[in-house]
Amino acid sequence: MSREIQIYCKNVGRYIDVEPGATLLETAAALGAELGIDPICAIVNNKTEDLGYTVYGPKQVEFLDYTVKQGRDVYVRSLCMMVYKAVRELAPELALRIEHSVSRGWYCTLRPRRAASGAEENQAPSPTLIRDIRARVKELAAQRIPFERKEKLTSDVIALFRKQGLDDKAALLETVDHIYTTYYLLDGTADSYYGPLAPDTGHIQVFDLRTYKQGFLLLGPDEENPEMAATPLKQSKMFDAFLDIERFNRVVGVSCVAELNRAVEENRTSPLINVAEAMHDKILGRISDDIARRRREGGAGIIMMAGPSSSGKTTTGKRLSIQLMTNLVRPKMISLDDYFVDRVRTPLDENGDYDYESLYALDLDLFNSDLRKLLRGEEINLPTYSFELGARVIKPRPLRLDSNDVLVIEGIHGLNPELTSGISPDDIFKVYVSALTTLHIDDHNWISTTDNRLLRRIVRDHKYRHTAPAETIRRWPSVRRGEEKWIFPFQENADAIFNSSLIFEIGVMKAYAEPLLRNVPHSDPAYVVAHRLVRFLEYFKTVPADQVPYTSLLREFLGGSSFHY
Repeated sequence: MSREIQIYCKNVGRYIDVEPGATLLETAAALGAELGIDPICAIVNNKTEDLGYTVYGPKQVEFLDYTVKQGRDVYVRSLCMMVYKAVRELAPELALRIEHSVSRGWYCTLRPRRAASGAEENQAPSPTLIRDIRARVKELAAQRIPFERKEKLTSDVIALFRKQGLDDKAALLETVDHIYTTYYLLDGTADSYYGPLAPDTGHIQVFDLRTYKQGFLLLGPDEENPEMAATPLKQSKMFDAFLDIERFNRVVGVSCVAELNRAVEENRTSPLINVAEAMHDKILGRISDDIARRRREGGAGIIMMAGPSSSGKTTTGKRLSIQLMTNLVRPKMISLDDYFVDRVRTPLDENGDYDYESLYALDLDLFNSDLRKLLRGEEINLPTYSFELGARVIKPRPLRLDSNDVLVIEGIHGLNPELTSGISPDDIFKVYVSALTTLHIDDHNWISTTDNRLLRRIVRDHKYRHTAPAETIRRWPSVRRGEEKWIFPFQENADAIFNSSLIFEIGVMKAYAEPLLRNVPHSDPAYVVAHRLVRFLEYFKTVPADQVPYTSLLREFLGGSSFHY
């Protein structure tokens, strides 16, 4: 008889005995009601694993359901495979592409298979087809079909994907150096995902599909009410910003990681970088033209720039200022940070810490008063906030706006109407900056804009703030909560959206981020994210950083910029 081994289960706070070779699913079933949740995945020694994982030695295990971040990711990936299977059965002539997250869901398109890699337009699905796909996914959920994890030689997986028409996945595998590749089977349908899937389709009960634009929205559970599917938000401007760059990607021939990797192999990254940078300039030029026109008409004396962490707001502001100067408009930049209230008046967050991301950490009365004076042509003395003292200090900083001047203000609250409640909307031009990543791993795996920004922040924090990657990762959930509360609800208030992502950037960031992530200790809880990001970066070939211009927004994070920060 085999000898039992012990694993430590964080959920129950004790060691439990298991048979060698037992799966996590069997272990969870043995714990039963004591576990307290219906798990969808687990963290094993600080790595996310599916519940088919077999235990042969002592481990630390934490079972997760779909109400936490890693569990939600597993849920959505599993739902995506069920949708793919339904499309393959109901409309085999169409290819499913999961484009990007928007409106609290994931935008999906269907294209004729003969054009799956070409430039033909998406085929807008009929309401009847969407209804049938939804019904089929519900049937799959009721049947509790297992997601079978498989691993074979990469060459065999490439052949399998080619046979099934998954040419995008096969092309990616042909550009990476993996001997073996993991994939999943769902009742005979093969697919691969960037991370583990649920034990079976029965775990995927809450979802919805809705027609949207030229495709449809895939909606998972609402984060605040996971028994209900998320309700879409109106995000037309965000969607259009994604669409613009996706069209650009198709024109330059780089819409997925495989195509970027081939550009590296064929030494074509330099012209690709130059064109992508020129596109940034062109978009900023258009925004500048709009501001100059409104300024000539007597408005837009104030430019508010907002965006989430590591979106590149600072460099965007500097490059926009250059474009404004070419329109004979002189920008004057100030920081919203100087309008912080004294630390003793700063609101506290749920943990009792000072909440500097709160709108009410700012002296709104003084801010609005100063803006009104500037718009009237009066001179003000800009306040100065000392983070060392936690209080405002008095220094001579006179400021006045002349007729050709505009005031450029960067800050996370720039799109919130309460920030400038005392100013006429005609006097404000709002710019939203975010890294809306449009590159795909393959047709069923998108690149998270959040991961893109996190990689930027890890590299920047290490270089300029000497912050260890593990600490940046630990702080990230708090940063994200602040964004969800103070930034994302106001995105559609923007007069212009600037997508700061660059299709080549993760290939460049790889050389900087990968060694930092590999140094995160395995025993550190931050290793869960670090390990996932390292695996993600393995799909990319390195793009030489010396090809990136010194004026590039990416230099804000890598260093070597010609701008002063």
